Amino acid sequence: MGMEDETRDFLVLIVNTVSWVLLWMMLNVFFGIYCGYGFFEESPTIKNAGYYLFFAFSLAFLIKTIIKKWKL
Repeated sequence: MGMEDETRDFLVLIVNTVSWVLLWMMLNVFFGIYCGYGFFEESPTIKNAGYYLFFAFSLAFLIKTIIKKWKL
């Protein structure tokens, strides 16, 4: 006896969503905290602006993708 196809597809969708969000978070933590692009030393630099632009656009893309995937 196997898992029903609908249940399996739903669980795969949940795992994929969690995986994408965690990957997005890890990338932003790496570049923002470990590389230091998320912090201003004295004034914002072009690296800080690039990081925050990447953050905003990647968040919008992530949300758009997740909404599209969840519209079964």
